[in-house]
Amino acid sequence: MASKINIISPMNNENETLFFNIKSLDKRTSVTKDSIWSDHDQINFFVKTNEKWLNLPIIDLEVMKGSDEAAIAAAAEIVRDACMRHGFFLVSNHGVDQNLIKDTYQKFDNIFKLPLIRKVGSMRHPWGYSGAHAWQFSSKLPWKEAFTFQYKHCDESESQIVDFFKSVLGDDHQHAGLVCQKYCDAMKELSGVILELLAISLGVDRLYYKKFFKDAETMMRCNSYPCDGFQAGTLGTGPHSDPTSVTILYQDQVGGLEVFVDNKWLAIPPQPNTFAINIGDTFMALTNGIYKSCLHRVLPNKEETGIKTLAFLLSPKADKIVRAPNNLLGREEARKYPDFTWSQFFEFTQKQYKAGPDTLPKFISWLCSFNPSKI
Repeated sequence: MASKINIISPMNNENETLFFNIKSLDKRTSVTKDSIWSDHDQINFFVKTNEKWLNLPIIDLEVMKGSDEAAIAAAAEIVRDACMRHGFFLVSNHGVDQNLIKDTYQKFDNIFKLPLIRKVGSMRHPWGYSGAHAWQFSSKLPWKEAFTFQYKHCDESESQIVDFFKSVLGDDHQHAGLVCQKYCDAMKELSGVILELLAISLGVDRLYYKKFFKDAETMMRCNSYPCDGFQAGTLGTGPHSDPTSVTILYQDQVGGLEVFVDNKWLAIPPQPNTFAINIGDTFMALTNGIYKSCLHRVLPNKEETGIKTLAFLLSPKADKIVRAPNNLLGREEARKYPDFTWSQFFEFTQKQYKAGPDTLPKFISWLCSFNPSKI
């Protein structure tokens, strides 16, 4: 396998497969053209604005534990306004142990420090390790590494993640699997609260979306954006909207996440002990387009620690029909999206058109090309 691994270097040919090997980068040299994104790729990457931060509401989830309906309604209204405008909000008092978050970060740190040959050996597309995957957004390489695995909400086995870690990384990563299992269990509980809040904000039954996702097949991903070798013009993650439903993201205190709102890029500053929640394409379809799946990206920087994020990407069960509830539609309002399953959409993002600025419209067009009656 070693002979097939090509490291990012100025000597690479255009047709070679590139893997991100942070240990091979020399801070004294320039990064290659494969990692420099053009203005077109970046969607106005170099546009400067007078506004630096996106002013996001912070929802105190403690309100969801009580019986104060007025307070819950007020929180839901704030969420509705944010989701109709750009699809992002923050939550505090979420109940996730900070020590668990810290331990999860540490386990992924250990994975990213492994030798490249071992990391690449864990690749089980779309799961396991990935690095500088040029096929993900465009012809340019993201300045990142990632480790992704699936978490099935209805899996009765308490070792589903442990078994995966052991199968791709070996028995010495059994404890890492245990920690990540606990983290995903905590995210499952948190996602239930968020889904209730979203349902209230949309005026449907409080448990509607929670029931819809009870058998979810979610993706969990840790992204690492190293500081080594960074220079202007690189992107940690290119502009895209999440094809999944709802993302629960924990940022470290370095930052780097930006969203495209009102034709400009605005940063989402990391807030201590909060999660960033954003709407994905599938949930936008589940609301008939009422809530927005917003473009976002991640900028690497020169901070000594680099950037790391933990992303819990909530997704429906593979064969679940994605359709907005009838009582969400007005009497004269037509459905904006045909029925589809999550497996159809996910397969499209893997084989037809990678996650980018217009993934859902491209998918709907592709889907309708096989059945014009769906248009």
